[in-house]
Amino acid sequence: MKRIILAGVATFVLAALSPAFAEGVGVGVGPAGVSAGITFAPDQRTRIKEYVVKEKVRPYAAKERVTVGTRLSDDVELHSVPSDWGPSVSKYRYVYSNDRVHFVDPSNRTVVYDLD
Repeated sequence: MKRIILAGVATFVLAALSPAFAEGVGVGVGPAGVSAGITFAPDQRTRIKEYVVKEKVRPYAAKERVTVGTRLSDDVELHSVPSDWGPSVSKYRYVYSNDRVHFVDPSNRTVVYDLD
């Protein structure tokens, strides 16, 4: 019986620490050392996505999948983050690709957070 309980706890911990779960609650995921400390409430996530669609931000047609840790080339246009998106993202820029908003550190052009 103890083994079953221990296995259940271990399964829960592994699921909670998976990248998909972490991304859903607003944690930057990706290669070691890449963490932006960005968090959004569910209504903020919706508002940001609606803004990007409403403003008709031209999507970046990436040849490869863009994820946290991806370094974008100099020819990729980075968009300014509106102030009402919050102070946790004000220093970043963003690109829109594959129906996702990617927050980018403009100093090194590295994706630090994906908002799906």
